[in-house]
Formats: sequence, C-alpha cells, structure tokens
Amino acid sequence: MIKRSLNQIAAMLGLNSEQPSFADTMIMGVAIDSRKIEPGNLFVPFKGENSDGHQYVEDCFQKGAAAALWQSDVPNPPAHLPIIIVDDCLTALQELARKYRNELSVKVVGITGSNGKTTTKDMTAALLSTTYKVQKTEGNYNNHIGLPLTVLGLSEDTEIAVLEMGMSGRGEIEFLTKLACPDAVVITNIGESHLLDLGSREGIAEAKLEILQGLKNNGLAVLHGDEPLLMERIHEYKGNVRLKTFGRNHTNDLYPIDIKQLETGNSFKINGSDHCFELPVLGTHNILNALAAILIAKYFSVPYEKVNEGLENIKLTNMRMELVEGRHGEKIINDAYNASPTSMMAAVELISNLQGYTRKILVLGDMLELGPQEEQYHLQIGEGLNPEKINLLFTFGPLGEHIARGAHASLGKNNVYSYTDKQELICELEQHVNDKTLVLVKASRGMKLEEVVQSLQ
Repeated sequence: MIKRSLNQIAAMLGLNSEQPSFADTMIMGVAIDSRKIEPGNLFVPFKGENSDGHQYVEDCFQKGAAAALWQSDVPNPPAHLPIIIVDDCLTALQELARKYRNELSVKVVGITGSNGKTTTKDMTAALLSTTYKVQKTEGNYNNHIGLPLTVLGLSEDTEIAVLEMGMSGRGEIEFLTKLACPDAVVITNIGESHLLDLGSREGIAEAKLEILQGLKNNGLAVLHGDEPLLMERIHEYKGNVRLKTFGRNHTNDLYPIDIKQLETGNSFKINGSDHCFELPVLGTHNILNALAAILIAKYFSVPYEKVNEGLENIKLTNMRMELVEGRHGEKIINDAYNASPTSMMAAVELISNLQGYTRKILVLGDMLELGPQEEQYHLQIGEGLNPEKINLLFTFGPLGEHIARGAHASLGKNNVYSYTDKQELICELEQHVNDKTLVLVKASRGMKLEEVVQSLQ
C-alpha cells in the first residue's frame, strides 16, 4: 500500500502542505469507509446524498487514522488535525492513485468484458502468481472509486497488478485505463449487459474497446476472436498494439481441443501444445476465460508447466460457479453474482450436461439493465430449456415471470414455479431437493439470490 509523508501526499496532489508541524506524518494506506479505518490510514471523506463523511473525520483519527483529506466547500476543517484541503475529494483520490501508479515499476494487466471479467481476472492472477508477486482487484472494486483504491493498495514491490475495469456507460473504461496505464489488456466478450445505457451490442463493443486508450505503446491486446464486433473495430484501430485472439474457432491464435467435462471442472488441450490442462472451474465457457489468462501468462513468459500449477490454485471470487452442498445433500451451483442472457444460457448448458443426477432444478431471477427488449430476452431463456435435461424451473422477480412463461411450452406448466416472494420460493424449492438433486441459482446482483443458496444450506 502507499506509504508517504503528509508533505509527499500534498505534493502528489499538486498542493503545498499548510500544516508544517504535520509535514512528516506518515500515511500507510487509504480508506473511504470510517468503519474500516486501520492505523496509519489516510481517510478520504465523500459527500453523499444522505450522509457526509466529513462528520466522521475526527472519529477516524480516534481509530488511528494518520491524516485526512477535507473538501474545500465543507466548513470548519479541524485545524488541530493533519488534514489536506482539496477542491474535490473524489478527484483527489483518483489523482493520488494516478501519481502513485506512475511512481511504481509495476506491470499492469487491465481486464474488461460483458461477462467473465472477474473470473478471467482471478485466473490471470493465479497463473502469473506462479512466477511473479501479483496483486489483483478484490471483490467488485472495479469502478472510478474502486480501481483507484486498488492501485493505492499496491505494494511497492508488486511486480504485476491485475485490474478489473467495469462500466455502466461511455467514457468510464477510458478513464480507468488512462489511470492504470496497462501493459496488456483483455476483453473477454461482448454480451447484452448495459444495453439499457448503451443501446446496442455495437455500443457496448465500442465502450469496452476504450480500454485500448490507456494501453502502453506496443502493448498486448487479448481479444475474443469469435466476436466480429471486436475484430472489425480492432482492425480499424490506429494505435500501435500487439494483438492476440482466443476463442473456439481455429482462426484464433489460441483455441481449445480435446475438451473433457469433469465432475468439478474441465480438462482441455490447446493448439500447438501437448500439455493437458485441468481447470477446476465448472462450465466449458470458462475454458475461454482460461485461454485469455494463458495468453497473458505467455506474454509474461510463464511456461506451460507453471500454467497448470496456477490453474490448480485458482481462487475465484464468491458466487461465480461456486459448487456447494445443501443440508439435504443436494449439490448447488451458486452463480448468483450476476447474469446476462449470454451467461445464463452458458450456465443452463452446464447444468444440462452434468451427469449423475436424477433431478435438475433451475432457480433463475431477473436479468437487469437489458433495455427495451428485456422481456424478450427472458422469454427466450424459458423457451430454450430442454425437458430431457431440466426437470423443474423456479423463477424470481417480475422479469423472471417471462422466463416462466417461455418455459410453459418447453417444460410444461406443472414443472414451472414463478414467485415474487423469495421466502415462498425457498419453501417450495425445499420440497423438491434430495441427495440426487442438482440446483443452479443465477440472477443479476440486485436480486440477491444467494439468499436462496444460504437457506438451502
């Protein structure tokens, strides 16, 4: 984490310290939540609609904070405490992260995409960690606040940082990538998430390709080569970039062969190598995420022998294809962190193909931010279910009702349950599970379907 004196922090922000008696006060790390202050932290207060972090500044000092920022339009700054007055606390946080990143010798990998970016981040960090000291984005710290905090949390001796970059609209990825200045970037795919804000998959592709704007000259861009929206635009890109592609098609630089589905993951080989890789993550779609990670690892000279070691030690962020057991012995795939039509169809394909279960149940909730066609996207999920492979469907939420309606024809009305009350759903679901049951739970983050998993456990 950042370790600088108050005087150095002020200089990084282009300011002069107005409190010479505190100039040598040392700051270790940055916090924006007064409840999570650690000794030596620099506290950055934000003004929100319902609360103002400035009212907690003195409390943070009592908890061990070494210094704090203070926004100039907030009255009565505490003159007896080591503070730095700035025009805007968020802008100051971002600028501090930018300056700190430029002072480090760390290499940066930036990762974005409609689906799979968090999983790809976790895989990439695992592979690189076999050879380098690596830090990665934790949790969902992938936006205009989270990414600066991640950068400021980097140790000075970190060799590679793997940074996830999320967005909800145009210009956000460009801002993040120009702050992080990546040496290599990955775009996992182009899906339907953010159609509400961006209007079309073409708009999403253009927004994701903003990640190239911060890529260092002659840096590496790893793209999903089966996605024409990416390939058309990358060939129009005027910057100096090295391109590598991954995908299922044999036109890509890296593609999988000899795929075998295992009980808790997959094994596969890749073109040009006899190595057999074992991926302890469910879903053949995750093989593509692994291919992107392998291309990054190869760029940083990680040998294939080390790649397998890295794959064995992957630590995925929670609620992403997480296999857990319920109290009746049922197996549950907890994929409740997020959902889009592409990722939901991939998850349904996974559970459809897994063997060894007498009953397979889907618990699917609303997919959010899909724009004007959201009802149709949900309907199509239900219509596409195979009654020979899926036994029961439970849906949750108003949009989930359209999944249920689509499934009436495919599964039959007697095998479809639709709810807007989560507890009612859980009570009925519990009547249908035993030790030969496999349950998939998936929806957008806002639906909080992990509560279903927790109840089953």
